[in-house]
Amino acid sequence: MSEETEKTVQKAEKLPFRAEAFDWLQSIICAFVAGIFIFIFIARVVRVDGSSMYATLHNNDLVITSKLFYTPHTGDIVVFRTDGYGDEPLVKRIIAKGGQTVDIDFTAGIVYVDGVALDEPYTNTLTNVRENFDGEVTVPEGCLFVMGDNRNASRDSRSYSVGFVDERQIVGKVLFVLIPGSNDGEKADWSRFGSVYR
Repeated sequence: MSEETEKTVQKAEKLPFRAEAFDWLQSIICAFVAGIFIFIFIARVVRVDGSSMYATLHNNDLVITSKLFYTPHTGDIVVFRTDGYGDEPLVKRIIAKGGQTVDIDFTAGIVYVDGVALDEPYTNTLTNVRENFDGEVTVPEGCLFVMGDNRNASRDSRSYSVGFVDERQIVGKVLFVLIPGSNDGEKADWSRFGSVYR
């Protein structure tokens, strides 16, 4: 085989490797860009810090949230930020929306919205801790009254540090648990993967 032919064969052998490497690089870049697009415009991963949403959500759960085309509804679990907590995201359940009234009977542990007692099978405890709640309140338009499911261990709209949550402060609705965390040293329960309602 002549030297020129040998060089041509070596060059031909290198081409498929370069083409394959280019394909891999192109795929990685596309996946990276798609990931950035998804987590900026469609969904975000948020870590639950604390036990205020126990037993629905556990400490250190990683949850997927989204605000895309989202309109708040009572019963939704949302992630939001408030001035009192700065950049720290809070996770709570929407109890009432703008224009609705909220009252709480702390002796019986019952929450009333527009005079009707809420059926709340998701709560860990009855609502017996007052925080700064002084009596019946009307939620301002464009705002939400939120509470944690672990009522007696939750800093929420009953407290001055959280108060009413402006709908514009919502980061997104919690869609599902991506990676289950643990609460007070418990092992992660992987049967909770994919749901916030177990």
